[in-house]
Amino acid sequence: MNESKREPDALDREIEAFERMRPSLEEHHMGKWVLIRGGKLIGAFDNVDNVAREAIRRFGRGPYLIREVGAGPFRLPASVRYRRVHAAA
Repeated sequence: MNESKREPDALDREIEAFERMRPSLEEHHMGKWVLIRGGKLIGAFDNVDNVAREAIRRFGRGPYLIREVGAGPFRLPASVRYRRVHAAA
């Protein structure tokens, strides 16, 4: 049986970038929430509300990755992952 691997999507690439950056992030930003877009660290924030606000302000619907440095990995279900979110002005 030949199982073909799916091509990574934009969010998969952001996750891969996070994993490559993990040692440096853990050294300099442990416990912070980080925003990654285009394979680059955009910023580190004290809480999820601030990072989410900045992500939406700068990039709208994304794709981008928000992760807490030092927290275990998790996967959101597609229904949450691609749900439209509106930020308060």
